[in-house]
This record gives sequence, C-alpha cells and structure tokens, in this order.
Amino acid sequence: MSLNIKRNAFFFLIVCFVAFVVVNAEDLYKYFTWTVSYGNIVPLGVSQHVSILNGIQQRKNSWQDGVYGTNCPIPPGRNFTYTMQVKDQIGSFFYFPSLNFHKAACGFGGIRILSRPQIPVPFPEPSGDYTVLIGDWYTYNNQHLKDLLDQGRRIASPEGILINGRGPNGAFFRVEEGKTYRFRISNVGLQNSLNFRIQGHAMKLVEVEGTHTVQTTYSSLDVHVGQSYSVLVKADQPAKDYYIAVSTRFTSPVLSTTGILYYSNSPGQASGPIPTARGNDIDFSLNQARSIRTNLTASGPRLNPQGSYYYGRNRVTRTIRLANSAGSIPDNLIFGGMRLETSVMVADFRSFVEIVFENNDDTVQSWHLDGYNAFVVGMDIGMWTSDSRRQYNLRDAISCCTIQVRYLHLA
Repeated sequence: MSLNIKRNAFFFLIVCFVAFVVVNAEDLYKYFTWTVSYGNIVPLGVSQHVSILNGIQQRKNSWQDGVYGTNCPIPPGRNFTYTMQVKDQIGSFFYFPSLNFHKAACGFGGIRILSRPQIPVPFPEPSGDYTVLIGDWYTYNNQHLKDLLDQGRRIASPEGILINGRGPNGAFFRVEEGKTYRFRISNVGLQNSLNFRIQGHAMKLVEVEGTHTVQTTYSSLDVHVGQSYSVLVKADQPAKDYYIAVSTRFTSPVLSTTGILYYSNSPGQASGPIPTARGNDIDFSLNQARSIRTNLTASGPRLNPQGSYYYGRNRVTRTIRLANSAGSIPDNLIFGGMRLETSVMVADFRSFVEIVFENNDDTVQSWHLDGYNAFVVGMDIGMWTSDSRRQYNLRDAISCCTIQVRYLHLA
C-alpha cells in the first residue's frame, strides 16, 4: 500500500510488504486504513514472522507521536482514528510504529506529499516516481531484538540489507531510455547508515524530508537511519540492466545488496562491476551532509518562497546540549526511587531553541524530532563550544526532521 499526500521549524522517521501513500491538498479529507496482520516472509533464506501492513509534521497534535508517555498502545483487536493536517509540507517521508520494536517486523511504508497543482516545483515533472525503502535486516524476530535491548545488550550486526523488502537482485525499477525518474529513498533500518548508488548513473538531489534542496549531483548518497531523500535519475546510458547498490557505512564487514534498474528495451541482464562501497570514509560523509542546503529560489508549499523564513535572525532563548554515550544501570540499586520513565525537557511555547548533539559513543546516532522540523545549522568534529556558532549556516541550512551524528562528532 502506498500513501501519497499533497511542512514548523526547530533544530535538527513500512513492509517488507511495502506501503506507499499519496494525498492531494485540494481534498479536504483523505481516509486511509492500515490493517495490521501477520505472515511469513523469507527475504534472505530464513523465514520471519512479520507485520504486514512519523516524519510528517504533526500540527497541533504532536503528542500523538506513537511513543510511551504521550500515546497508549492500540490494544489487540481495537482500532485508532488519527486525524492529522499535512498543510505546508510537501515531499518524501515514511511511517513506522514506535513501540515493541514492531519496526523490525516490517511495520513501515512510504508517504508522498504532493504539491498542489498551482504551486510549481523546481524541476520538470518526472516520467515516473519510485519509493525505495532500504534497511538492515535481522533473522531474529522483533521480540528477540527487543529483549536484547531490554537486557542492556547491543544488537549484533544484521544478516543483510533489503531493498523494498527483497534480497539481492529482487527489487526492479523500470525506466525508458532518455526519460527522467524520481527516486524517493528512505532508510527504514534499525541501526546502520547506508550508501546508495546506481551503476553508471548520476543522482541529482532535489528534496530532503519536505524541503527542496540546492540541486547537487552525486554518484553515491549516504542515507542515515530515519532519513528520506529524493533524487532525479536520467536514463541516459546505453539500454541494458544496471545494478542499484546499497551497502552499510562504518561497519566491518561491509554488508551490501543489489537491485536492478532495467531499461524497457534492455537486451540482457546487468553486468560489469558493482559500484564500489564507500566503507569507513567519514570525511566524505560529513562533507556530503554539509553540502545539502535549502533551495531559496524554490516555491514553498504555499505561494511564498522557501527562503522567506529567516531563521538566522531569530533570537535563541535557550541552548540544550545533549552529550550522549553508552551507559549502564546496575541490576541491584543501593538507592530507591529510580524507575523507567519518559524523559521530558521543557521549552517555552513559540521560543527558539538551540539543540546541540554530541556523540561520544562509537556508532553513528540518528536523532528524530517527532512532529516538527529543525534547521541543521552545523556539523563538526569534537566538542561543541560557543565559538562553534561562528561556523553556523544561518542562511540556507536544510530543514528536516532527522539528523545523523557521527561518533566523536557534534551537530
């Protein structure tokens, strides 16, 4: 099932049966029913019991974000009606459940929010539009993975990588020679950053989580957990099949998989070398992230430019610094009063807050802001100081809902 739907600012998220959703802004209401059931799939040779079935800004109801402390779980056999407004946001997103590790059971799918007909987008209408959900895959079920985390243990390396719920060469994307296609790429995995590339083809980045970008061309693109990118790909190569390669970043060993981009008049199967994985090249990933900027000349979701909101001129009233690392709590506490609870930080309504993430762990971390967007004004190596503000991009930083923080880095 695919969901197509026809953007607030702050600082900085389904199936192996793959769901995609589309809505037009002219319609007052659109109704969609998610029916959750269970079945078995075998994407990498091991049968897995899965669900067969939030990056959207949640205006006036951000508390309905599906996590403990704000929402109660939906009891078995019951239903929940969620009314949301997708006003002022266009672009590529995906949804997934936040509780009980159901995301690991393939409870996810793509969401496309389309521009209204009278609002131009900064590129010609593509000949086709594909949602590409990439992610790491584990042969253990979601309950086992949840139990590991509840015991304070880390999840081991995945068994492989899937593209739209399929293993090596299982996902196909048809193109016609000379035409241009939009690929909406989302990392729906659990813990691994992934690098995406198409054999012999360049990718022009045009949108990130509802924000039109400066149109920069890449040969490969790092997509971190929870992120969604849109690229344009022109079928300008000799007609045949080409590999789509996806591989893990900053892991040892590097895990990879392939899909197929096939021309409608292709004479045969894909051949030649698969595009090389990027491995542990941190500088490449950091510089690529810094190169992604907002297209200030593009129209916003309404009849005003994206750049009309001058976030760099707003006075910040509070700085929240989150220096995080792995830790542990002993089983037998020598003092009382400690319990599992939702962590809450208070901020004033309509205030502008600066949030600094420092990653002292040895993995790449993804931070997601439920129901809101944030301007990613800086990324760097090491510890944050007030002098770091001199390097902020206060003009055309990308507005998005998910940001990656590499180990020993800040954002």
